[in-house]
Amino acid sequence: MQIERFYKIKEHLQANKVLIIYGPRQVGKTTLVKSFLANFKGKYRFNTGDDLRAREILSSQDLKLLKEYAETYDLIVVDEAQKIPHIGTTLKLLVDNCEGLKVIVTGSSSFELAGQVGEPLTGRKTSLRLFPFAQMELTRHFSKHDLKEQLDDFLIFGSYPEFYDKEANSTQKKQLLMELTGSYLLKDILELEQVKSSKLLLDLLRLLAFQIGNEVSLNELAANLGIDSKTVGRYLDLFEKSFILYSLGGYSRNLRNELKKKRKYYFYDNGIRNAIISSFNPLPLRNDIGALWENFLIMERIKKQTYSQLWTNNFFWRTWEKQEIDFVEEKEGTLSGFEMKIKPQKIKVPPLWRKNYPDARFQVISRENYFDFIL
Repeated sequence: MQIERFYKIKEHLQANKVLIIYGPRQVGKTTLVKSFLANFKGKYRFNTGDDLRAREILSSQDLKLLKEYAETYDLIVVDEAQKIPHIGTTLKLLVDNCEGLKVIVTGSSSFELAGQVGEPLTGRKTSLRLFPFAQMELTRHFSKHDLKEQLDDFLIFGSYPEFYDKEANSTQKKQLLMELTGSYLLKDILELEQVKSSKLLLDLLRLLAFQIGNEVSLNELAANLGIDSKTVGRYLDLFEKSFILYSLGGYSRNLRNELKKKRKYYFYDNGIRNAIISSFNPLPLRNDIGALWENFLIMERIKKQTYSQLWTNNFFWRTWEKQEIDFVEEKEGTLSGFEMKIKPQKIKVPPLWRKNYPDARFQVISRENYFDFIL
């Protein structure tokens, strides 16, 4: 089944500018681009960062050679662009010296691609971040009733596009996720950052998988792994920049009773989290339903914010007295707090939240009302 993505490339493509499409591996970046190219009215060149000849030309920074490469083309597409050295300078040379040229690049690793294209392409780029399927995309093909019926599956297997391309059953989903975590998940970090031990990285991810919804201690993680806390911090940063983890910091207005230094970590996709700990048991047999629910909702909210261009600052909130709120949004000076509980229940507003932020909203997100939160 072909699921329509939220982004329409045509709406973002401009002459003499670079359109950058970021995102985790296997979320459909190349498929999105090829779908656009199928109806593109013009002449285009499509290359990948794995193509040695294209990599040689595109890393050369030789203006004459680059102009010959782009000559007669309306559009240049570079897939897996993070593999090409000096790609940012190359793209700048192309869009500055080839009148009317349009450029699309995709990258599965933001830390390498962003590092290369940030400064050279200032004012010359548009960036789009693509996720596994969002519920707001799936509502174009399924009713809300149907999506609610599939909710357990989303919590356990996640939302990777390949499930829908192959119309996969539960066994096939398990196989696809285990293949994804085994072959692709750490590929960029191991290739681009020259980290040698994939076992150590996976051990760290396993520890984090059991701490969803809890503040993470770098010292505790380091002690468990037998490495120093600075190395743990570096790995966590790489996980975020390669679209494996998303983190929240603690919200505080410098009030003495609020925690602000620790962070919480969530996985970009529930299926990846469950594959890392090799646990695909149905919900009635699990003791981590709360963590799955929180991870699912927060990442669906991030997808909504990103796709709908809702510019917010995101946090969690907790005090030394252990009063807490799972997710806090700050937008244009307005605060909203959300508590994630899969079963509908009445929860009192934490007294210190109400006292410190009397104008802030507070809402419990459950099975009954979650569509309002993520759509």
